Amino acid sequence: MRYFDWRNWMRRALRLWRTSLLTRTVTITLLLSTLAVGVIGAYIAISVGNNLFDARRGQLLTQAARATGTVQNAFNLTTGQGSTVNTEDATSTAYSDVLQSSANSSTTQIAILRTPGQSGPRVPIDIGTTSATKNLVSSALRKIVANSPSTRVYWQSVSIPRAGGSDPAIVIGSRVTLPNSGKYELYLVYNLSDSQQTLSFVQSTLLLGGLALILLIGAVTWVVVRLVVGPVRIAAETAQKLAAGELEQRIPERGDDVIATLARSFNGMADSLQKQIVRLATLSQVQQRFVSDVSHELRTPLTTIRLAGDVLYDQRDAFPPATARTAELLRTQVQRFEILLADLLEMSRYDAGAVEVDTEPTNLVRLVEDAVESVASLAESKGSELRVVAPGGYFEAEVEGRRVRRILQNLLGNAIDHGEGKPIIVYVDSDESAVALAVRDYGIGMTPAAMERVFDRFWRADPSRQRTTGGTGLGLAISLEDAALHGGWLEVWSAPGQGSCFRLTLPRTVGGVLRGSPLALPPDDEGGLDD
Repeated sequence: MRYFDWRNWMRRALRLWRTSLLTRTVTITLLLSTLAVGVIGAYIAISVGNNLFDARRGQLLTQAARATGTVQNAFNLTTGQGSTVNTEDATSTAYSDVLQSSANSSTTQIAILRTPGQSGPRVPIDIGTTSATKNLVSSALRKIVANSPSTRVYWQSVSIPRAGGSDPAIVIGSRVTLPNSGKYELYLVYNLSDSQQTLSFVQSTLLLGGLALILLIGAVTWVVVRLVVGPVRIAAETAQKLAAGELEQRIPERGDDVIATLARSFNGMADSLQKQIVRLATLSQVQQRFVSDVSHELRTPLTTIRLAGDVLYDQRDAFPPATARTAELLRTQVQRFEILLADLLEMSRYDAGAVEVDTEPTNLVRLVEDAVESVASLAESKGSELRVVAPGGYFEAEVEGRRVRRILQNLLGNAIDHGEGKPIIVYVDSDESAVALAVRDYGIGMTPAAMERVFDRFWRADPSRQRTTGGTGLGLAISLEDAALHGGWLEVWSAPGQGSCFRLTLPRTVGGVLRGSPLALPPDDEGGLDD
């Protein structure tokens, strides 16, 4: 059996409400229109019903007053006759006259009742259209009529039972006097079903008219809002395409209204942005080409300089001390220049989008051990102890080992330079979907402002500080690009006086999506500094 999924329906309705301006506008307009039409329609229906009832009641009260006069005249004819037969005949005659005068009206029942509490003979007896007519007259109405002047009429709303329901009615009572017999009460019951039918027709007409008006308002609102929202939707879609790089997209311009003015302004803005973007893209390509060309062109003279420097460096023992020192400085700076050119070429390839990753299954623990071993002598010269903490897990991942090793060597070089001779710990951990490396030092640390710029090109936290590794200021920028190329994260934590920690998190497989890192930032010191 298939059940109605109301939660899914509610989610779709809420999503439509949030995303569709047309839906919100039409819905709010319909709700407010329904409220307004309902209030106005209810007021009109109540007013028509009250006026219809008041007019009908006034008509019936006049008619009842005439009927009371007819009955009283018939009763007055019995004066002086004194016989019971004549009295009963007068009552019957009055009853017949009232029926005849009411033949073309809505009178349905008549009752002539003797006022209780009188002495003397009860002549004539109570008469009525039906035996149930007396039951329609309440005791409160009878009490008021019995104590009223003979010229007054009183009314009360009642319901006349019928098959399948009841009809609204009004009972009008008045007091009459029968000579030689006493006080009697005349009650006329008027059926108001015809008035109720008229009121029902008016109410149904108002209801249908209100519904038609609401639908008409909704349709007009939908058309108007669609005319306004349509161009806005086109503008939004065009803006999305422009943001996606389709710079030739424009909004159609039609007419001279406000929407057309908006379209022309938007298109003018798009033209200006396209020119600026094309100009900046051209400038960027020129800069990239310039850096690449210069880097390539410098390789040949640099190779010659390096060879000449190597010759001088090899013969430095035969030179005077000042010349020998110059040969050593020349060799060191040429090597640094070569590294800088290599980094510039790498950055130019990243800027041009010409870098592709060549992955293969790699054991990260072995890669970390190799990288640590390659910088062990440098760390020893600075007095820093290198430690590797690998608690175990899924350490093999699909990565490009050369780029991950370059990231790790850059992080280790920075840790050695800023570690103040304190231990440096390399953490390796993983889970089923990701692998992570973290390099933690306990040196000088960085301020929050420095952490925000640590991955910027050519930026250094302390330019005056002597670097052991001879970096170019591009190492962390290239490392960040290498991490992004793998779909990974390169993050930093640092605090002044507490050291720094760089964490690299990579998906285990190519194309994997990272949802978290197996290592905390910074990792716990268990198995690390406290050992």
